[in-house]
Amino acid sequence: MLTVDFSRFPLAAGDRVLDLGCGAGRHAFECYRRGARVVALDRDGEEIREVAKWFAAMKEAGEAPEGASATAMEGDALNLPFPDASFDVVIISEVMEHIHDDKGVLAEMVRVLRPGGRIAITVPRYGPEKVCWALSDAYHEVEGGHIRIYRADELLGRIEEAGLVPYGTHHAHGLHSPYWWLKCAFGVDNDQALPVKAYHRLLVWDIMKKPLVTRLAEQALNPLIGKSFVAYATKPQLPRAQA
Repeated sequence: MLTVDFSRFPLAAGDRVLDLGCGAGRHAFECYRRGARVVALDRDGEEIREVAKWFAAMKEAGEAPEGASATAMEGDALNLPFPDASFDVVIISEVMEHIHDDKGVLAEMVRVLRPGGRIAITVPRYGPEKVCWALSDAYHEVEGGHIRIYRADELLGRIEEAGLVPYGTHHAHGLHSPYWWLKCAFGVDNDQALPVKAYHRLLVWDIMKKPLVTRLAEQALNPLIGKSFVAYATKPQLPRAQA
């Protein structure tokens, strides 16, 4: 299930891609399939080991084109182990809401992105996320949980302050907001509640089969209750003062 829309965020074979806070690796895997040279980085060593296994399985299965490469590594988003301008593309999906120093993370992403490079940032959308917080303290008051809710204009302002130029936004996963509202209402750890189980089956069916009815429903719901807000930006060829 991808949050970044690659029709709005073009990726060329051979692009150097950093998936920062890659988690289970969903965006890193898609970039690898598209022929990129991918680095998937996360501070969770267990998840990184799983991502590395999937990279190896994809290579063995021939899922990645000739010339593509993929590396999974542990690392700190506030102290990236890469030289300046190392990447053509940076993706950070559903991560910044967890990090206290979000300005520091943005600065590091800008540092390792080459001039003219592209960045995709996704965070939980303000409205649906406020409902989750109102329904359940356990949803966010956990170690490593969400510490803030971004308004769209606030996130775009942070992106511009970091020296990037936003060029597009959209919302994603409109079908998923009701699922999380149910989880929060019945208990975030209670997967056996009948409404939660029933809705989860719907989401699995949608992800696996991609039927027209749910695709149309999600397109209609995304502008209204899309779970994620997605922003795309570029790094200017020259610093603004010089330009």
